[in-house]
Amino acid sequence: MADAACSVCSWKRQTCLKSVMPSKYTIQTAYVTLASENLSALVTFYQGLLEQEPQPYVPERYAEFALPGLKLALFKPGHPQEFSGSAASMSVCLEVEDLEGAIATLTDLGYPPPGNVIHASHGQEIYAYDPSGNRLILHQSV
Repeated sequence: MADAACSVCSWKRQTCLKSVMPSKYTIQTAYVTLASENLSALVTFYQGLLEQEPQPYVPERYAEFALPGLKLALFKPGHPQEFSGSAASMSVCLEVEDLEGAIATLTDLGYPPPGNVIHASHGQEIYAYDPSGNRLILHQSV
């Protein structure tokens, strides 16, 4: 019975928590949200980087971009002090097919990556920063 499939998700029962701890809610969508006092610069940057218009978009208040598997939401905070401090432990990671093309896009937008491409066992990546100083990690798999 240990290798039987879970009736909730079809994973092997010993690896599935849903069979022993059913959820009281269902996650509909995952978001990454970034607050910025200079929302228009952030919207312009992500429009260029992601090559899409935000939907919905409320100028100087809120912008949302649909990405595979999640949404990126940008907003101007009503209480900026709530968002002060370092965000050094947070990064927006985007997996791309063409890292050199992504670097060229960042450079064209006026935000070239400050360092060199890092070669790792899982592929190559580069760090960059958006107009509000949020760290981006652009990654291309091997």
